[in-house]
Amino acid sequence: MHAITIPVPGGPEALVWAEVPDPVPGAGEVLVEVVASAVNRADLLQRQGFYDPPPGASPYPGLECSGRIAALGPGVSGWAVGDEVCALLAGGGYAEKVCVPVGQLLPVPDGMDIVTAAALPEVTATVWSNVFMVAHLRPGETFLAHGGGSGIGTMAVQLAKAVGARVAVTAGGQDKLERCRELGADILIDYREQDFVEELHKVTGGVGADVVLDIVGAKYLQRNIDALAVNGRLAIIGLQGGRKAEIDLGKLLAKRAAVTATSLRGRPLAEKAAIVAAVREHVWPLIAGGRVRAVVDRTIPMRDAAAAHRVLEESAHVGKVLLTT
Repeated sequence: MHAITIPVPGGPEALVWAEVPDPVPGAGEVLVEVVASAVNRADLLQRQGFYDPPPGASPYPGLECSGRIAALGPGVSGWAVGDEVCALLAGGGYAEKVCVPVGQLLPVPDGMDIVTAAALPEVTATVWSNVFMVAHLRPGETFLAHGGGSGIGTMAVQLAKAVGARVAVTAGGQDKLERCRELGADILIDYREQDFVEELHKVTGGVGADVVLDIVGAKYLQRNIDALAVNGRLAIIGLQGGRKAEIDLGKLLAKRAAVTATSLRGRPLAEKAAIVAAVREHVWPLIAGGRVRAVVDRTIPMRDAAAAHRVLEESAHVGKVLLTT
């Protein structure tokens, strides 16, 4: 088969479409013939040499894919060769074939084409696990998503709105904010021109957000705490603004607030399977019912993955950038 390899870490040109050995499914795995994958920020870090795959995972980038089951490993039941699926991966999505633990498989949602389904596994698993399983967003609460125009952001807006939350977003520029409005966002904040803490407090009468989903990290840490309501929950899932920061613990105590930080890629298989099962139970019906949709900015041939990485680096997209085999 062919896959995107990284012989020497570096810029987008480090991604090389090369012939590599076919993977063989082990016990509890299926072999998927990949139709499409999607680009995530973690892929850019792996390309640069800063985010190695977990032990035992495929060395190729790609944290999600869609395709058709080509073979079943020992002990697999409930799936058949030819089934159209999408999957959460620890790596290997940028390839023509990939082995997937059976607990990380999802059926292609009813009414959705197989290519578009590649946009779903990572964002739905990330948003559902952090916003609902960890931060416990409830109907009527105020939710703030940073990076509202990203793949994570566009999914977070829709899921929060679907459960009855009031949704605020930050994004760079009016075009991206308008796209967020179309997805259901109620409060639109241009981080280039406005201070999100001030704007959020204006709109909420000084109360703040009950849940904040943050991809920025250190740069926003204290300001996110300032933006929280009493009993608020801050869920950190990215470090685009750095790893280290100081906070005023007095403010955290006064607000009786919680700060959590999670990653998905390196979790044990059982934890990933539980998250995927929750996504299938709670999110898939919303997609089938038309209340939530995949937001795809563009599709690019997988052999041209370097071009897709440049799109993400320029933040020139809204939603997901897909790679097709």
